Amino acid sequence: MTTDGTVAGTPTHTEWTGKFDGKDYPMTGSPMDDTRAYTKVNSHTLSITMKKDGKVTTTGRVVVSPDGKTRTVTLHTTDPSGKKVSSTSVYDKQ
Repeated sequence: MTTDGTVAGTPTHTEWTGKFDGKDYPMTGSPMDDTRAYTKVNSHTLSITMKKDGKVTTTGRVVVSPDGKTRTVTLHTTDPSGKKVSSTSVYDKQ
């Protein structure tokens, strides 16, 4: 998986290669996590756990609609001040 985007106006590029088996696989390009683990929940859903230096930083779910046209990513993390933060992003297939 490769992502390109921006964080606080700074361009980002991340790369992750692994299996959906719940094991940690290295993540590059992210200052917030260095491993990710995906687990298949069902035919449309993955759970994700992101870690930095072995400590869980973010958890969430990736859900693909039954028609395959929409992907919804919901993440839960803690910001630097200790406040819990949740986000939901929806992606439509072009």
